[in-house]
Amino acid sequence: MTISAIGYVRVSTEEQAKEGISIDAQSEKLRQYADLHDINLVDIIVDAGASAKSLKRPGLDRALATLQSGEADALLIYKLDRLTRSVVDLGRLIDEYFKQYELLSVMDDLNTSSANGRLVLNVLTSIAQWERETICERTTDALQYMKEQRRVYNHLPLGYRDNGGMLQPIDDEQITVAEIFDMRGKGMSLHQIANELNGRGIVGKRGGAFYASTVRAIVNNPIHQAA
Repeated sequence: MTISAIGYVRVSTEEQAKEGISIDAQSEKLRQYADLHDINLVDIIVDAGASAKSLKRPGLDRALATLQSGEADALLIYKLDRLTRSVVDLGRLIDEYFKQYELLSVMDDLNTSSANGRLVLNVLTSIAQWERETICERTTDALQYMKEQRRVYNHLPLGYRDNGGMLQPIDDEQITVAEIFDMRGKGMSLHQIANELNGRGIVGKRGGAFYASTVRAIVNNPIHQAA
């Protein structure tokens, strides 16, 4: 059965002069592939001077919209890196589009209508998942290290100032933190502690009132727990 495909080509500014990946070269490859495999090539949409760092590209948006409108059954590209260089973004595209529509890549010999193509797609999905989890783990480990080293890693916690990227104690605020832990140790609720501090005119790190959520963040902060 003949399928319809929307072609998509992309070049970044620095790539336009390179032999073999120009708009014309990519477009011709798509036409040859479509002819060879009896594919009805609806159109070829171009993103000229567009980076693969982001999926926010007008041409790509149009190509994906063509799929969703039912005008095409597949997206035909020259090579996967013309679509994206990010496995995370590729995973997103797979989840949102290419479980429903076919993805055809000339140079990668990828055709998700075949068993081999679906296998490749599953591998790419697994890689994207691994990448997301790895990024999350690295971020968590980096933040934990900075906390342990008393380095500024996000918003300054109550009780500290930024001294050249290192956390330096502020005596008055440290007293407030100690009082919070003392009240919590005596069984006072988070709301009760917030009300007590507000009633005494003590302000938070940014000059605002205390809330149960503010107190909870202080009590659960590893910086304060390790102090």
